[in-house]
Amino acid sequence: MTRPLAGVAACALLAGCVQLPPPPTPLQIQSVQTREYEQSKQVVFASVMSVFQDLGYIVNSADLATGFITTEGLATGEIGILEWLLNTSQVSQTRATAFIEEVDDKTRIRLNFVETWQESRGDGQTSRRDRPILEAEVYENAFDRIETAIFVRSG
Repeated sequence: MTRPLAGVAACALLAGCVQLPPPPTPLQIQSVQTREYEQSKQVVFASVMSVFQDLGYIVNSADLATGFITTEGLATGEIGILEWLLNTSQVSQTRATAFIEEVDDKTRIRLNFVETWQESRGDGQTSRRDRPILEAEVYENAFDRIETAIFVRSG
């Protein structure tokens, strides 16, 4: 009987020793989210708009003068037996923004992706959780597509 308890205690002790990596600094986040290009703001802006649409985002607003684009992905949700019994629904959605500005002789893009979950209950209460998407692969994929779109527009 003491052997299983000792095993549980050892696991709990080891789990307490696991160190998670520190969260990225704002400068590290900005580095992942930002790229510069030598093309004009108009070409870069149109390329970013095109890529957002290619990725399935709905453009909510876009203004070339300010360089700001806001988008949202399609909302997805599932209603399983538990949600049906509890009279709740949960919807998830990805939102993305882009800020495009001219800096000296270059055009800079900063992208930001956020995952949002919204839960609604039968009594009318809702809750929402947002999580910034910080995985470098997401941004690398978007910038690869933007670079291709810029190349097509510039060629």
